[in-house]
Amino acid sequence: MKKLSALVGMGALLMATTAFAQQQTLTAVSFGGSYGAAQQRHMIEPFMEKTGHRILFEDYSGGIAEIKAQVESGNIQWDVVDIEVIDLERACAEGLLEIIPRDVLPPGDDGTPAMEDFMPGALDNECGVGVIFWTTLYAINTETIGPNKPSTIQDLFDTEKFPGKRALRKRPQVNLEWALIADGVERDKIYEVLATEEGQARAFAKLDTIKSDVVWFDSWSQAPQLLNDGGAIMVQSANGRFYAAIQDEGRPFEMIWDGHLYDLDVWSIVRGSKNKDLALEFIKFATGTVPLAGMQEVAYGPTRKSSAPLVDPAVLPLLPSSHIEAGVKADGVFWADYGESLGERFNEWLLR
Repeated sequence: MKKLSALVGMGALLMATTAFAQQQTLTAVSFGGSYGAAQQRHMIEPFMEKTGHRILFEDYSGGIAEIKAQVESGNIQWDVVDIEVIDLERACAEGLLEIIPRDVLPPGDDGTPAMEDFMPGALDNECGVGVIFWTTLYAINTETIGPNKPSTIQDLFDTEKFPGKRALRKRPQVNLEWALIADGVERDKIYEVLATEEGQARAFAKLDTIKSDVVWFDSWSQAPQLLNDGGAIMVQSANGRFYAAIQDEGRPFEMIWDGHLYDLDVWSIVRGSKNKDLALEFIKFATGTVPLAGMQEVAYGPTRKSSAPLVDPAVLPLLPSSHIEAGVKADGVFWADYGESLGERFNEWLLR
């Protein structure tokens, strides 16, 4: 009996050691806030429960600088990144991300092949798989805005009719497009105009008109607080941040859909990741029908058609896809070509 007990104990220890050896740790980064919390509930935790692997889930504030630094130094800290398409084009073009094969993506839960199930735009770039449709817009606080309510991008630039601070993210993206819209450029001509020296000068000249009234911030997480505390009367942010503040915290915010700049987020794999295979398994799981449907919690539209029946009908009007006609599709290819030069010019403009 003693020998048998010893053998059983050794077997249990061997099994535990084997399981520990098989367990891998993946580092995934995303934008935090309510969006990150929804990903935690519907993607991160279910994947860990299903596979037994561990995921370190961290926040980052966007852009490609940190990814580029890791790849160029060979010191890869991140495996999977939720990246905006507006940054994806450049990151992929510069070889900072792995190519994700399309033929490994699973069909939708209704049996629809992945290439038919994913919505237009979700698989356009070989380095990413679409997670959500989202948009950048501005919102107001109905309790503090006063008797006149802004409703257009032009109103954002009208400091006489709407005196007070505007809070904008400290990036050229969106702000330059909005400046041209406010200056009368037709929405289907924005990127054509912005690609010219004259158009860029026109956009910066329009931004000059509100520069002294702008509060600049770095992270979307700062936006709801600025609007709630009165730091600004109009605040730019991803729609999900405002949706969470309205639904979960009862904030008296109202989203303005005119001129919203919509786009997608995708899951990507940092080039050189030592956990590339596990990263791909995670992406296959996280972009499945059910996990994507969970993004309705933060008012972001899922990228699979098979997810739509799982979305609450009451939430559908709050998704960016319900306001496409009022918005403009962000041009990731344009920003891949002009992002660096316009970023430098924007930073120089800020210092003037």
